[in-house]
Amino acid sequence: MPRHIYNCSEGCPVESTLQIISGKWKSVIIYHLIKKKHCRFNELQKLMPNCSRRMLSLQLKELKSDQIIDKTIFPTVPPKTSYQLTALGETLTPLILEMEKWGDKYNQLHE
Repeated sequence: MPRHIYNCSEGCPVESTLQIISGKWKSVIIYHLIKKKHCRFNELQKLMPNCSRRMLSLQLKELKSDQIIDKTIFPTVPPKTSYQLTALGETLTPLILEMEKWGDKYNQLHE
């Protein structure tokens, strides 16, 4: 699978990171995969009811293309698929969990 090199200003790893995890639902998908380890498509859909099936599918494809998640297809009838973080995706865990903490603090301030 081809690796993507994101051209950002020299010394701008934040921009490079944001190019990978930006998108309305990508960070949320990563968060759920951190918490649950693996999820099927319908499980993710239930966890994110405001995300359309089309958008979820698109975000999953982009995360897979960027090697953040893997998709496992089980040889059953009908076929079952499961999504999980790759080793590279797991390196985002501290970042996503810090985002969770920050979001909790922000929400408490604005209740």
